[in-house]
Amino acid sequence: MRSYQRAGRNVSADRPESQWDRPDKPADPSGNGKADGPEEVQCSHLLVKHSGSRRPSSWREENITRSKEDALELVKSYREQIASGKATFAELASKYSDCSSAKRGGDLGPFSRGAMQKPFEEAAFALKVGELSSPVHTDSGIHIIQRTA
Repeated sequence: MRSYQRAGRNVSADRPESQWDRPDKPADPSGNGKADGPEEVQCSHLLVKHSGSRRPSSWREENITRSKEDALELVKSYREQIASGKATFAELASKYSDCSSAKRGGDLGPFSRGAMQKPFEEAAFALKVGELSSPVHTDSGIHIIQRTA
């Protein structure tokens, strides 16, 4: 086994590089393995609430009675329209989102980890800029997310 210096430490040549301490990657104090991702993202979303949402009302409807299954079908149809180019994300979010961000085309502005519900955060931070999520279920309802920055 051959050893040599890397970043001021002796390392074994047999050791895979992925196990080396890499000074070009920031330390991850949380231990969750996400240190090399962005600290902040910006996204737009389109939210469809259902009767089981934590607050089943919105600027569009005072009392939302649709089922979770119906909400999912709506989200899937909106996603398909966006993906096929039949409509833009902002057009559909402005018209159909149950979130007040609809007035901004769904734009949520920049946010850091810990600012959103966990499933939303995980989906948003996993997207590349310009990428569209699959349906994301949270306590608020069902979302499609587009990362914008």
